[in-house]
Amino acid sequence: MTTPSSKAQGSGVPAATPDTAPDPAPTPSRRRWLILAVASAAQFLAVLDMIAVNIAFPAIGADFRSASTAELSWVLNAYTIVLAALLVPAGRLADAIGGRRSFLTGIALFGLASVACGAAPGLGTLIAARVVQGVAAAVLVPTSLSLALPAFPPRERATAVGVWTAVSAVAASAGPVAGGLLAALDWRWIFLVNPPVVLLAWVAGLRLLPRTGPVRTGPVRTGPVRTGPVRTGSVRTGPVPGERRRLDPLGTLLVLLGTGALTTACVEAADWGYGAPATLGFLAVGLIAGALAVAHVRRHPDPVVDPALFRTRAFTAATLGLLGYFLAYAASILAATLLFTGAWGWSSARAGLAVTPWPLTVLVVSMLSGRIVRALGERTTAVVGGLCFAAGPVWWLLLAGGDGAHYAVEFMPGLVLTGVGAGLYQPVMFSAAGLLPARQLSLGSGVLMMSRQGGSALGVAALVMITGGAARPGLDALRAGWVFTAVTAALAAVAGAALRTGVRVDPGENGGSGTDPLRHH
Repeated sequence: MTTPSSKAQGSGVPAATPDTAPDPAPTPSRRRWLILAVASAAQFLAVLDMIAVNIAFPAIGADFRSASTAELSWVLNAYTIVLAALLVPAGRLADAIGGRRSFLTGIALFGLASVACGAAPGLGTLIAARVVQGVAAAVLVPTSLSLALPAFPPRERATAVGVWTAVSAVAASAGPVAGGLLAALDWRWIFLVNPPVVLLAWVAGLRLLPRTGPVRTGPVRTGPVRTGPVRTGSVRTGPVPGERRRLDPLGTLLVLLGTGALTTACVEAADWGYGAPATLGFLAVGLIAGALAVAHVRRHPDPVVDPALFRTRAFTAATLGLLGYFLAYAASILAATLLFTGAWGWSSARAGLAVTPWPLTVLVVSMLSGRIVRALGERTTAVVGGLCFAAGPVWWLLLAGGDGAHYAVEFMPGLVLTGVGAGLYQPVMFSAAGLLPARQLSLGSGVLMMSRQGGSALGVAALVMITGGAARPGLDALRAGWVFTAVTAALAAVAGAALRTGVRVDPGENGGSGTDPLRHH
């Protein structure tokens, strides 16, 4: 049987390279798990540092007594805002210069910034170092996924992303514990424990990660022109393999401005006030910049975000689904914490232990996600995952009382349900990055990560608004929050239902693979 690649070889057309094809199914080897381990280490550091610093916030404030709470909050917010704003441009840059080079640069920068945070003599220096940490994390997170996915054959991708998701769950659950223990010694240790891990990851990445070069666009095919039926329909105007990609500084600026302004408004709205001029101003700037960015990328020949990404139905569904899922996720975790420490009057330590069944369930289910996907298919797995997550807040709505005396019956089953939902939903949706050509893997991963960051910021802002910004909201206010999380998780399940399996992909777009990598096996 003649394949697209054999036709290319027979006609003098060069075969697709790793930077112009999405990911031909590799021959399974033990090396792919080592690559995943390196990629997961970067994800672990990025998530751990975001959460552990939240726990150490009082200890940092005790060292910088002259600083106001608003000034201190930028130790947390600088990292979150910069990470969210740079994910897409950093993903595009990684595709342009090569994922391996981008990863090694990002991990080294993260280590240096961690040292600077740990040695910061003043608050201004600490905030500046946190900005650099956010830049490094924005480079690492999408690049780590784009390097790991091509190492796995399509049938194993859900398992790989499940492991990657499980690592995030471990980091999320370990963050409060690690932050509390290290802050008890000295908050600077939160940052100073990073460099040894960074060094190991950098050395391992240097030895294990596949070498990739800059992505090129433009015609390079030589030899006889293949004849045959011409496919009609939409004309692709984006880059094709061959010449070096052009930069898009205006598009990059608009994406940075839009995502940065919107994230800042969401993060700071609780302190500034939802109707404050600063909040409304940042929202307006973000929306205007976003509208201009959309208009720009539709006209630019090689934009920072290629609109062709969203012509892949499953990728669009994953982008919207992850936004809805992380709206529900962030609001659920915050609501649980407020219930434990507020209405139930528990200590922070007890509240942290009470949330533990959630990440533990995510860890177990994520590790099994590959088998589940092979049994049920991507679409069914995503729908079941979204509905399981929605069932958690419904359980709390029906059973959670005002004293916490029956936590094991009233609340813990809901945590397990949301954990099952997370472990099923995330691997399938993040695997959608594998649908894209290799030259767009990091960019596509960045778009999915931006949905994660944006959804998390919006979820927290929405719950704070629903509960009136109270530090100890009542049970009725929290019930309104659970309605919100149940609805958004159900919408995420609807997005999962939009996944389409077994769809053929244009060989010209998919390096000659001829099949959709996200399909039922």
